[in-house]
Amino acid sequence: MQYFYEGNQRLVPSIQNQFPMTIDQAQHQVDQWIKTVGVRYFNELTNMAILTEEVGELARIIARRYGEQSEKESDKNKDLGDEMADVLWVLICLANQTGVNLTEAFQKNLEKKNDRDQHRHRQNPKLQ
Repeated sequence: MQYFYEGNQRLVPSIQNQFPMTIDQAQHQVDQWIKTVGVRYFNELTNMAILTEEVGELARIIARRYGEQSEKESDKNKDLGDEMADVLWVLICLANQTGVNLTEAFQKNLEKKNDRDQHRHRQNPKLQ
C-alpha cells in the first residue's frame, strides 16, 4: 500500500490503481484508513447511528430528486454517488468491527434470493 507523506508524517493511504476494487479490498482499505488516519473505529452503536444518518441523507436526496417533492436548493449539487459511498463506508466499518466478511455474506445472500425468488417474481402479476 502506498501512502502520502508530509515531511516524515504518513498521511492518507493512496488508493491509486486499486480500481476496480473487490469487496474484500474495500474492507481492507477502510480498516487501513481507520488505523492510519482515523485513529480508531467508533463503537458499533455510534456507527449504527451514523449509518442511519447517512441513509437518511441519501433517502432525502433521492426522494426530492426523483420523487414528487421539490429538491432543496442546498441539495441540488449533492453528489448521489458520494452519498452512497458514505453509506457503504459506515456499513464496511460495521462489518469490520463485527467480523462480517461482506464478500461471503453477499454471496450467501444472492444464493438465498436465487433459491427463494427464482419463480416468485416471474409469477407476480404486478411485475408483468
